[in-house]
Amino acid sequence: MERSKRRRLAAELAEAADGVASRAWLAAAGITRHDIRYEVDAGRWRLHGRQTVAVHNGTLGTVARRWSVVFETGSAVAAIDGVTALQHAGLKGYLDEVVHVSAVHNHNTDPLPGAAIHKVIRRVTGELVLAGLPRTTPAVAAIRAAHWARTDRQAALILLMTVQQRLTTPHRLAAAQRLVRGRTRRAFIRAVVRDIAFGVQSLGELDFARMCRSRGLPEPSRQVVRQTPGGRIYLDVAWDDHDLVVEIDGAQHRWGVAVTDDNLRQNDITLSGDRVLRVDVIGLRLETDRFLEQVQRGLSRRRAA
Repeated sequence: MERSKRRRLAAELAEAADGVASRAWLAAAGITRHDIRYEVDAGRWRLHGRQTVAVHNGTLGTVARRWSVVFETGSAVAAIDGVTALQHAGLKGYLDEVVHVSAVHNHNTDPLPGAAIHKVIRRVTGELVLAGLPRTTPAVAAIRAAHWARTDRQAALILLMTVQQRLTTPHRLAAAQRLVRGRTRRAFIRAVVRDIAFGVQSLGELDFARMCRSRGLPEPSRQVVRQTPGGRIYLDVAWDDHDLVVEIDGAQHRWGVAVTDDNLRQNDITLSGDRVLRVDVIGLRLETDRFLEQVQRGLSRRRAA
């Protein structure tokens, strides 16, 4: 093939992959391994692993690195997954520079620097986005990322951020949780997803009262009504003898204008003479002891005679 034509064709192929192409792509276009070696020896192209060819001599960008991991793992079985798939879909504010990729469990590949290759038992029907970079849908990626996270806190944060940044919906996340199998923290992820999808109903005032009883704290009143200048307010739990109110927030309570509504509500309660402790359902799962210790401290101050 004429050199100029070869370079132009290779550049066109690599344009969709941020400047890289696989040997298989190039071979399908008629560019042989000898052609590749010629361009590499001339310093115009650069190899990155066994299968990835950069049709330039610079460093790889973020998207090119992801493509390279897919090429090196085996493009027929691999897909960007977990946090990396979420970042590719637009996730902001979660730092993880490792490229996470999933492959079916019977596929073997050598370790790759800067990459984490996760074996999955099977693919969930419809989980792959095949247009562009092979990757899993945000709902599936979030569930897998939560299983692969180092801590429960990281797992909960990933699930929350995925929905808060509208990469998927709470109900799609719940559907993915029922389908995707993971090896770690299954019960925790199932509970957090319920919290996100169904709000306070998944934990609720009854469970909070049970937690209080387990620590020897007095039984709170539930669904207490207060009449304030802002109107009638239904409190989650309250101890009237201690001027203490606990508001249990679902995951959606800190989104959008819900913050304003919560602030107005809390101000009305405070001005009526009650002290307010806010407890979010995700935090209560992660920091049960710390939140209940705060409740215990609040109850230690009884109403003045």
